[in-house]
Amino acid sequence: MVISDMKKIIERSAAAVLACVIILSSGIAVFADPETEGTDTTTTTSAAEDNKPSASINESGQSDSTSETTTAMISQDMQRTDLLNEKQKNVPQITSSAYILYDADSGAIIAGHNYNDRMEPASTTKVMTVLLALETLDMSETVTVNSDMAARIALIEKGYVKLGLQENEEISVKDLVYASVLKSANDAALVLGMHMGGTEEDFCKKMNAKAKELGCINTTFTSSFGEAKSTNLVSAYDLALILEEAVKKTDYSKIARTLTYSIPATNKYSEAREITNANRFVCTTEYGYEYYIGGKTGYTDSAGYTLCAAARKNDRTLIGVVLNSSTATSRYSDLIKLFEYGYSDFTTVTIDPSEFTALVNETNQRLEELLSTTDLYISEENTAYIDFLTVTAERAQSGSSNKVELKDVVIDTTQSEQQLTIPLCKVYSDKTYVIGNINIKIRRKSGVVEINPEKKSTLTPIRNILITAAVASGLILILIISLLIFRHMLIKRRGDTYRGKSKML
Repeated sequence: MVISDMKKIIERSAAAVLACVIILSSGIAVFADPETEGTDTTTTTSAAEDNKPSASINESGQSDSTSETTTAMISQDMQRTDLLNEKQKNVPQITSSAYILYDADSGAIIAGHNYNDRMEPASTTKVMTVLLALETLDMSETVTVNSDMAARIALIEKGYVKLGLQENEEISVKDLVYASVLKSANDAALVLGMHMGGTEEDFCKKMNAKAKELGCINTTFTSSFGEAKSTNLVSAYDLALILEEAVKKTDYSKIARTLTYSIPATNKYSEAREITNANRFVCTTEYGYEYYIGGKTGYTDSAGYTLCAAARKNDRTLIGVVLNSSTATSRYSDLIKLFEYGYSDFTTVTIDPSEFTALVNETNQRLEELLSTTDLYISEENTAYIDFLTVTAERAQSGSSNKVELKDVVIDTTQSEQQLTIPLCKVYSDKTYVIGNINIKIRRKSGVVEINPEKKSTLTPIRNILITAAVASGLILILIISLLIFRHMLIKRRGDTYRGKSKML
């Protein structure tokens, strides 16, 4: 009877301890399978099937998703060169040694060859000089050609185009800028640079610093006007970035499209000097391009013929650069072919964040549902989008859908703080492009109590009570078992003593 009672007590105590353990372990591993990532009803849905990825919460921080994306995923970093990895139908034949066609809105390279090679830019160097002048100088400011400037002008090689600046001549920044762009006057660009830097060498340091700021990694300027030096080097891609900054952020476009300009008389010239734009996009009918919005020509024997230009059509800005062309005219025809190819075979889609509002809200709701079984919560949430996406015109015509990619989203309950980056995607029939992210910060609720005492977590005290109860139950169970064993031994000893006395009688 005693042994039977002891077994019952042990079983009941063990059951109580097990129940506490089960309660305490809840919330460590939770998995959710959202029905679908959702297709925005404002877009066409013929492009691709929606995937069904799993978002998960676990203790180890490893993904438990087994779903696969049905289309190739193109990250935002990959989008810059993605179009170059595809075999396009109508790629034009370009004669220049290096070239690029760059979408200034999306940052995508539509076409290119040797576009990262460091080459001599010749007078296209002046785009950077004029950019810095437009950014830092007042156009009405008067510049005096000092003796250092005059001495450096005298060193410019014969055959280089000059405005004819003389020592002590007083001329405005505006006149120097127009002479540098329209006439490609090397002395004008040199004086501008030395006026800004003190010396040409110090000004080149400013040029290189600006290039680095714009993301140029294959550029080294050692001349303010494009003198033929092997160390004055730039890549086609870098030159596209420099021209983009000039046409977007300054009045460079207005200046570069001016056909004629008159430099007023100065203290050294009694009559005005008339200059005509030498760029054939502006001054000729044969190579005139109606969508041209600014650029610069260049030539030296070692650099060959160079040209950078920007064009705008249908609210799209494209920038083309050709380096080391064989003839003066081929650089224009090459760029026109590139521009027409870019406008006819590709389109740039504007990303509208409002199209993703419903998907973002739904995703946040799902995550909150997952976290409701844990002591974690969403402390911060924001979204970030790219502004534009460039795709082939054929791909755009097939339609697209929008989705949130949760396939690799994992929440680790062992971390007190973690950051989630959830891709927002535009899905076409054969590719999925990441066009933004939901950025979510997750924290443990106990952390909120320390920062803001008014918001108290009820889960932590309950868990502490349960842990205490479990430990106490275990100790009580051990005590009861010990007492039962002792009692059993005591009763047995008394029984043995009684039986021994009976035998003696």
